[in-house]
Amino acid sequence: MHAYVFPGQGTQFPGMGKELFEKSKLAQEYFKKANAILGFSITDVMFEGSTEDLKQTKFAQPAIFLHSFILTKTLGIDFKPDMVAGHSLGEISALAAVGSLDFESALILISKRAAAMQKVCDSENTGMAVVVGLYDVIVKDICKQIDGIVVPANYNALHQVVISGEKKALKEACDKLRPGAKGIVNLKVSGAFHSPFMEPIVEEFREAIGETEFKKPICPVYQNVAGRPTDNIELIKKNLIDQLTHPVMWRHTILHMIEDGATEFTEIGPGHFLRGLVRQIDKNVKTNGIS
Repeated sequence: MHAYVFPGQGTQFPGMGKELFEKSKLAQEYFKKANAILGFSITDVMFEGSTEDLKQTKFAQPAIFLHSFILTKTLGIDFKPDMVAGHSLGEISALAAVGSLDFESALILISKRAAAMQKVCDSENTGMAVVVGLYDVIVKDICKQIDGIVVPANYNALHQVVISGEKKALKEACDKLRPGAKGIVNLKVSGAFHSPFMEPIVEEFREAIGETEFKKPICPVYQNVAGRPTDNIELIKKNLIDQLTHPVMWRHTILHMIEDGATEFTEIGPGHFLRGLVRQIDKNVKTNGIS
């Protein structure tokens, strides 16, 4: 069975999507529609913006979604997935790719999500860091010992956990974890996603979800909150809301997909982060990407 996965924030890069735009008239149409829907030129930010520009949540999220979504429409892919999943923001990309959301609805929802998250980023001194080489139980235990808010945000692989929190607490946790870790890297994101810091925007996002029309996807969607498949619209909406403050259970998601028959994973979108994680989780499955 063939699974498709869609990346989230942190995979953005200057110049992203420019080659797509130059080579495809269909891509140009989608990018122009996106500029009109968003009310600003996301293409200028994507094609000409700096790393710091694209680090801003309000730009990064729609940019990554556009890159992924347009790829599914322009490369002649016989897109008949058996199952899909997306990492954080990528969950909305996955839902759009399998018909649960149309292009405009997905982009508007992402724009509202990104704007709400940007407000938190601007008001709080927070960030995220990836810890490599330690079991998740160790990382979780150290986070609990810190005087301040820092929590596991992404359970990416057996020995890769992203932590999220206020900068001071994040640094203290990293300092405690560093002696046993193979590496710790601060992520190029502007806030503490999938943490209690996102609680103030939950109701705002719930309202945005309520204003969005969802349809039944053409295949099961494995969502971040539990890593289990669903095509139930109400559960899909609930999980999207819960995802704001809950960790991304990525390792569990991939293991459940493999358990349910996935033998090949294709990543669609910028970068190659997810296919690398899939190989870490199970080296026996086939991985590739379209970027």
